Amino acid sequence: MSTDYTNDVARYAKNVNEQAVAGIVKHLGIALRGRDAALVSCSSKDELARVRDGWLKKKLGLTDDDKALDAAINEICTTMKGDSQKQRVTFYYLLAEKYNKLDALV
Repeated sequence: MSTDYTNDVARYAKNVNEQAVAGIVKHLGIALRGRDAALVSCSSKDELARVRDGWLKKKLGLTDDDKALDAAINEICTTMKGDSQKQRVTFYYLLAEKYNKLDALV
């Protein structure tokens, strides 16, 4: 299953860290079984706030202000704008990569 996520991440990242992908899959666990939970909706402010607070602040330990973190999230939304269904694993991977936090996920 992790291979499917790795392939999706590879559409955006050149050198995919497969261990980091596996770490994200492990972190998300059973939530990935639900269709809605496995995707990120860039049109939902509540969803994006959860990404900021739960992923960037809590899991990755970032301390940037909300405006800076929201800008990073919007950047990933723009990067993935061609996907009507944005895979949460890929979205989280790209954010971790942006902040050089992939090693913290393995």
